[in-house]
Amino acid sequence: MQNLLFDFDKTYKKTIIGTDEAGRGPGAGGVFAAAVYFDKITEGLVKDLEILNDSKKLTSKKRESIYDTIKNNTINKIVCVEVEEIEKINILNSSLKAMNLACTSVAEQIGKPDILTLVDGNKLIKNYIYPQEFVIKGDSKSASIAAASILAKVTRDRYMLQLHEEFPMYNWAKNAGYLTAQHLEAIDKYGMCKYHRPSFLKKHFLKHLMTVQSE
Repeated sequence: MQNLLFDFDKTYKKTIIGTDEAGRGPGAGGVFAAAVYFDKITEGLVKDLEILNDSKKLTSKKRESIYDTIKNNTINKIVCVEVEEIEKINILNSSLKAMNLACTSVAEQIGKPDILTLVDGNKLIKNYIYPQEFVIKGDSKSASIAAASILAKVTRDRYMLQLHEEFPMYNWAKNAGYLTAQHLEAIDKYGMCKYHRPSFLKKHFLKHLMTVQSE
């Protein structure tokens, strides 16, 4: 599998930066994006990353097991756009902004003229000055995108663990901010905190209000 992912990037015959995000769906916490460029691909590195794949297809333990290998063997950048900005410019624009910042940082570090950025999904990065293409399901096709998905996901999960220490009642250590039934029950009991995304909870509160009014 890993050889296919690296082979996919090689077909472009360009200097490939891969980018992906983590945290568009949750109702709490920031959204993260990572950008990755494999500057030296060796047989040993490919072997060390033999489980490399879309982060959603790997267990937390497996993601953690290759995180440092990716971090230490690539040019990379991880960026978080926090809740306050998500509420101002919406989650899609926040995700694309995080990608822009991460990819621009990596591109500037590379300093080569033949850079092509592969963006996971079906959207291009707004106001990005380097050539780019989107790749649908790119995190299961491209080594660079898959590596970026690992960095973004693991970093965000660690961040949510830190927030859990501050607000344990929402159990973010388990739900990572996603609006599970248990998480919604906790919000109804304790209210929202500064890390919640109010725009993501409008439907829940409206439904709750309608239920109360009908009783």
